[in-house]
Amino acid sequence: MDQADRDPSGEMPTVGSLDELVGLLASGPGLYVRWSLGPHADLPGPSSRDDLTGAQLPGLSASPLDAEPWWGDRPLRIWAARRLHDYSHLPRRKDRRVRPWLLRGREAGRGPDNEPLVHRVEPVGWIDPRVVAEADAEITRQSRPWGPLDRHG
Repeated sequence: MDQADRDPSGEMPTVGSLDELVGLLASGPGLYVRWSLGPHADLPGPSSRDDLTGAQLPGLSASPLDAEPWWGDRPLRIWAARRLHDYSHLPRRKDRRVRPWLLRGREAGRGPDNEPLVHRVEPVGWIDPRVVAEADAEITRQSRPWGPLDRHG
């Protein structure tokens, strides 16, 4: 990430391309993506709530970015694109200010959708909206594209 390429509040660097994100994934395990208003909103009480029941969860809901062993030698670019694309509907469904950001942390459990709940969170960087657009384009180019995980269609 280019330290000069920062979010408007100056809090974190910003990942500016899908290739840059792939480079981060290739550099080591343990990255997650979270779609929210950002660390400033999430970290004061670092836990999520179940939307259905309102239950307080023991960490922040996040999607792991590490490729699974079964992914084999398939392109990491497609893996990263899918991980972003799967939840790209959240700004439309929850709040237009919701955006993806990268973090490192420890899993504290699983949420109601079997997603990791991460605590001891260390913010890494924002993901620029252009990266999400790149991810969407990458998925569309696949022979069997799929839509995001949007329960409300």
